[in-house]
Amino acid sequence: MKRRLLLVLAGLAIGFALPALAQQTNTPDPQLRQEFIAFLKKLDEIYNDNDANAVAANFTQDAVLMTPFGPIFGRPYIKQWYAELFKSVHFSNLLSTADEDSPHLICGEHNALWATGKWATSGEGHTGGSAEAKGYWAAICTREGEDWKLRMLSSHFTIEPVATGATTPSPTATSSTQ
Repeated sequence: MKRRLLLVLAGLAIGFALPALAQQTNTPDPQLRQEFIAFLKKLDEIYNDNDANAVAANFTQDAVLMTPFGPIFGRPYIKQWYAELFKSVHFSNLLSTADEDSPHLICGEHNALWATGKWATSGEGHTGGSAEAKGYWAAICTREGEDWKLRMLSSHFTIEPVATGATTPSPTATSSTQ
């Protein structure tokens, strides 16, 4: 009798657990993806203008920017970080792409998401020299009114010097609208 009861309970547990363990689709909501791709494009344009105020305005007040030198907390300090960066390097041709399965809603809410992707840019130092940089990024965003804002941005990068006298090639990342 105890064995039958155990088998029935085990069967019920498995029956309830299997749907929960089934692989979920990683396909993002098409409208959310379209909104997020537009947000990325706007960020690329602002970044290419090398405007620290405009870049920082796309972060929440309590945002965290993960840099190679450690985290930077809060929009005013993020603005300061970009102002110092843009004093030494002029960036152009930034192209950010979202991974095919990004973005993802956080807890099913429509006001918070996380996403991952790739980026590539050209940079020219104010004292000479140019380089190509590319890497991967991860972000958490929240909706403020009708706009998405970065709550956390982290990226990994590699830098490739451009040979003297060579033209600066454009990033070869694929389009983010695919």
